Amino acid sequence: MKNVVFKDLKIAAFNWAMVGPLTLKLFADYGATVVRVETSLRPCVTRTSAPFKDNVAGINRSGYFNHFSANMMSLSLNMNSAAGMQVAKELIGWADVVMENFTPGVMDKWGLGYEALTKIKPDIILLRQNGFGIEGPYKNLAAFGMILAAIAGIPQYIGWPDRGPLPVGVGAYTDCISPRFAAAALIAALDYRDRTGRGQLVDLAQFETALYFLTPGLLDAAVNGREPVRTGNAVSFAAPHNVYSCKGKERWCTIAVSTDAQWNVLCQAMGKPELATDLRFDTLPHRKQNEAALDAMVESWTIENAPEDVMVALQAAGIPAGIVENSADLFEDPQLRSRGLFWPMEHGEIGMFTHLGSSMVLSKTPAQASTPSPCMGEHNEYVITRILGKSDEEFVELLAAGALE
Repeated sequence: MKNVVFKDLKIAAFNWAMVGPLTLKLFADYGATVVRVETSLRPCVTRTSAPFKDNVAGINRSGYFNHFSANMMSLSLNMNSAAGMQVAKELIGWADVVMENFTPGVMDKWGLGYEALTKIKPDIILLRQNGFGIEGPYKNLAAFGMILAAIAGIPQYIGWPDRGPLPVGVGAYTDCISPRFAAAALIAALDYRDRTGRGQLVDLAQFETALYFLTPGLLDAAVNGREPVRTGNAVSFAAPHNVYSCKGKERWCTIAVSTDAQWNVLCQAMGKPELATDLRFDTLPHRKQNEAALDAMVESWTIENAPEDVMVALQAAGIPAGIVENSADLFEDPQLRSRGLFWPMEHGEIGMFTHLGSSMVLSKTPAQASTPSPCMGEHNEYVITRILGKSDEEFVELLAAGALE
């Protein structure tokens, strides 16, 4: 790989679920060598989760795992065997960075806590990305994405005033937030190591990263003693502000009008210019007072039009509007396609598969689609013989000892 940012960076990954791959792809896509340690004896939940290619289940066939795992290697290692543990320690000695996101205590149980790692490699950087951090009363709580989002209070903001909180649409919400913080923290730790020659422990709590999205509510509670009120799609500063049914089955478009000038333009676009001076809707306070009638009026227009037509017409008129894309829409979205977000590559078991690329475009050092997502243990021989420098005979011995499973 040429012109890549992290071409000399070596990462040993002890991961579970999505937070690991989503963190590590930020480095793997820009040239880092990432070896993910996993096992067929207890495959990651992402490998066993639907959907599967051709609806045929298998640890190498999950779209959930494969979509996010390009440019990484898979070393299938039995961590409960002495030989497997020795390989893990040698891999750590090779690496610049070790990343893990197990419940606190798992790495220590294996004898791979931070102090132990520094004895293997003094300048190692250990990035721990646990649910609640390695200290505190919550440290041993189960830390699935939906649980973390709930404890962070996010569902309190989602839903309608007469109903209970709603879960975040994708359960593993913090798995998608935390990697952005982790990447910044890891780059800072690498810079510190380059300047001082010393590594460090980075303790990142996924729980805490979610709070950055709730700052106004936290401030309101701290200063005014108020809790958030669920308002559905309504906001205090705009109306109409909702998701509206459009022509077709389960087709929708969002519209957000924040000024009277935009409201006037919307009335023209709907072919109902008289609504601009209707006393029920002529000002924002009036529109908020009559919001149910307002939404019904807008939807009586959108329901007769395709969502794409609504979006294009309103955007052209300067009104924020956007189609609610479904999965098929996103896969063929011309904006995403033009920026090369999807990487089709030939996978070893499932054939041609579209992997997720990088959402960042660096003009001088672009991300590169080098290798497809790995099958379980696909790189065992390469890691053992090429990276760790063992002989073919030693590799066969590890296989016979059950270290590579």
